[in-house]
Amino acid sequence: MPSTIPAAGTLPWRRTKAGGLEVLLVHRPRYHDWSWAKGKLDPGEEWAVAAGRETEEETSIPVRLGRPLPSTSYTVLDKQGVPATKEVRYWAATPTAKGGPLRNEIDEIAWLAVQDAHDRLDYSRDRDQLRALVRADKEGELDTTAFLIVRHAKALSRSDFSGEDDQQRPLDEAGRQRSLDIIPLLGAYGIQRVGSSPSVRCVDTLTPYAQSLGRSVTIHGSLSEEDFALDPVAAAEITHRQLAKRRPRALCGHGPVLPAMLHVLSARCSHSESGRAAQVAVDNAIDLGMAKGEVLVAHVTHSRTLGPQVVAVERHLPSP
Repeated sequence: MPSTIPAAGTLPWRRTKAGGLEVLLVHRPRYHDWSWAKGKLDPGEEWAVAAGRETEEETSIPVRLGRPLPSTSYTVLDKQGVPATKEVRYWAATPTAKGGPLRNEIDEIAWLAVQDAHDRLDYSRDRDQLRALVRADKEGELDTTAFLIVRHAKALSRSDFSGEDDQQRPLDEAGRQRSLDIIPLLGAYGIQRVGSSPSVRCVDTLTPYAQSLGRSVTIHGSLSEEDFALDPVAAAEITHRQLAKRRPRALCGHGPVLPAMLHVLSARCSHSESGRAAQVAVDNAIDLGMAKGEVLVAHVTHSRTLGPQVVAVERHLPSP
């Protein structure tokens, strides 16, 4: 069976002054082709992290990931000349700053209107992502904000913890490593605010990322296991209030509290095809639970009439 080469990329998009949609293509002189910015994953790298990194490396433009787009796979020759399957996962993305000089293997980039991009792409498989992006735009589900639900990373077991206050139970070595591993993942989605249960194991899961922003973790007492046992409605209320805000943000909680938080997302899923798929993903997380250190990414639109609507969901599990 052929080996698999994992790769990831994006379709950066922007609005013209007239409101039209433009997407960014890259030209590779080595292959004389126009395609999307993409590249191979580094060892141990998450797909979403690679998508943002490769886009900036190829275009010099930093981006924030939006909703996922269709993936593609095709046969290539590996370094030994043996056929292998290249699997590429894509995301919509928005620029967060202007770019600089091009480097690496790209000699030209071009912002093009949709039809021009469709015509210039050299591979028919690349048009699948373009069609999905255009469809999302027509449905009003392209311009999204990331809202992340995080289950705290692995903590010291209760039996090994000598303290009397369970809220003080810390992360173990694997948990501390996961708190570092999610820094680039949260960064890929442009997370600007982080909130947490007051329990140390939750706060410390997000603290390294918060420190990378020069910020602190906002504490929400209603997300603790202890407060949840007394008032289970409060956790849902804080989740809904945070979901309604437009800045990308993350909330970290506990296994017993997460279903109440996730039910808020399930109830806010849109009625589009992708929204229904998002609801299935959220409901699976409710029914089967989230792994310790898992990050669930909800892509949310905001409108004055409908309020926040979840239009796509991803789940990022820690490495085994």
